Amino acid sequence: MHMELRHLRYFVAVAEEKNFTRASEKLFIAQPPLSRQIQQLEEELGVTLFVRNSRPLKLTDAGNFFYEHAKQVLARTGELKAMTQRVGNINRILNVGFVASTLYGKLPKIIRKYRAKFNSIKLRMYEMTTMEQLKALKDGKIDIGFGRVRHEDANIRRIVLREEKLIAAVPYEHPLSKSTKPINLKDLADENLIVFPKNPRPSYADQVLNGFKERDVHPKKIIEVRELQIAIGLVAAGEGVSIVPFSLQGMKRDDVVYLELNEKHAYSPIIMSTRSMDKSEEIKAMLDLIYCIYDEEGISYTREEL
Repeated sequence: MHMELRHLRYFVAVAEEKNFTRASEKLFIAQPPLSRQIQQLEEELGVTLFVRNSRPLKLTDAGNFFYEHAKQVLARTGELKAMTQRVGNINRILNVGFVASTLYGKLPKIIRKYRAKFNSIKLRMYEMTTMEQLKALKDGKIDIGFGRVRHEDANIRRIVLREEKLIAAVPYEHPLSKSTKPINLKDLADENLIVFPKNPRPSYADQVLNGFKERDVHPKKIIEVRELQIAIGLVAAGEGVSIVPFSLQGMKRDDVVYLELNEKHAYSPIIMSTRSMDKSEEIKAMLDLIYCIYDEEGISYTREEL
């Protein structure tokens, strides 16, 4: 047997599911052929990859080593396929993932200007969490992601575009809503805190919760909701308060008041993610355009190159 990419995919599936039955269902193949393929892979390598009598299935030391490198090979293959398809496509397409909160900031203007300047490139937009974006980049489903969570991955290049201030959203009738001065997180200690998104984690919710934890502030109750719009709706209904990006001030509502925070490091990053190997002109043009808009609007940032 000669090792092929499918053998790596089979092995990674079994390693991640820790079970041959679940892996075979995930791969849409029967279990006996899957077991045979793994056996043949072990024979070719001359090592045992799995501890067979363990439940759940465990990797041997050689198996752990092979797993880490197999994942990287598969990720690189996905990158190469996506990049080659885009270069070879006459109708150039750029797939962009974004977290919902970026729509209240500069992203709509960035996308609008990009479309106007590069009208031969078709832009497709996909709403997804930061963690979903990282997987979609490696799978070749998107080419650029705009998110908020710092997460290291050798296959992904992450550029922090800027740090956005955080503010508090409180109900219109809340005692703090009449405050003319910035408030502290400790002023919210007796409140229900509404955070988003509920999952997958880590997410923006964890940034907010860590901010409270670092200051030893313990809200009365944590309410986790699926998305930002629901959080603001619940604030308006008087269910609690929420910590949101500064750009949300543009989302005018009569029943919600936004308050400045008097806290150091109360910021959320806006991060552009790409595949680490992808140095295409389309992506460079996107980054240059973002910096151009920041310069025009006097937004501070630290310039990075792809």
